[in-house]
Amino acid sequence: MSREELTRLTGNGNGTCGKDDCPNVYRTAAGSFLVQGDVSHAFKAPDGEGLVEIPEETLREAVRALGW
Repeated sequence: MSREELTRLTGNGNGTCGKDDCPNVYRTAAGSFLVQGDVSHAFKAPDGEGLVEIPEETLREAVRALGW
């Protein structure tokens, strides 16, 4: 899946970070979500999984974008 196939729910690139390097939430065509954020080392995730940390405001923005 490419970035162009995702619906970006957060961040428009007009803030203090660049177009693609901010924490973001994306929605896939299947209705699941992808989260972009800083890698977290809070604990070791199982093989094939990863932990990312994103600000609360990013999640709030995603919820607003979905109209929830």
